[in-house]
Amino acid sequence: MLLRRGNLFLVGMPGSGKSTLGRVLARNLGKTFVDADHELERRLGVSISTIFEIEGEETFRSREEETLARLVQRVDIVLATGGGAVLREPNRDRLRTGGTVLYLHATPETTFERTRHSKNRPLLQTADPLARARSLYAHRDPLYRETADLVIEVDQQKSTQVLSFLRDNLDPLSPPAPAGTTV
Repeated sequence: MLLRRGNLFLVGMPGSGKSTLGRVLARNLGKTFVDADHELERRLGVSISTIFEIEGEETFRSREEETLARLVQRVDIVLATGGGAVLREPNRDRLRTGGTVLYLHATPETTFERTRHSKNRPLLQTADPLARARSLYAHRDPLYRETADLVIEVDQQKSTQVLSFLRDNLDPLSPPAPAGTTV
């Protein structure tokens, strides 16, 4: 897996640790960290929750796709994608061809625990957010796996443990692991 060359893209459910691990990875690999959701908010001048509220999810996904198309063009970045970035085929294609994709896999129960107090997750603002998290997971998990070069189990691991594993086991000069490899 060629982590020290090119771009590294993190995909996974909201609360899987994409932003947290992304910052640590970027710092340790000498890359620039970019959070796709923050870039979108910066570009539009409003929060994602506001975009959802005013324009709806479909328009948000179009804006997300435009933002992702720009970001994958950048060089030597660690990119934390939005949780739903994999919903559109062009996004999955861009991620697969633009760098190494890591799926940070966590169960819906874990991501619910990590996000349950957040007011910035519009898709989880329902009467039963755990049921919604399970539904989103059921739909997205196959798409994350289809897109990923490597699946990393993050339920019980802290970002420092994942980083240590990546540093110890993924030689930057070794051939890439087969697509969809799980660690």
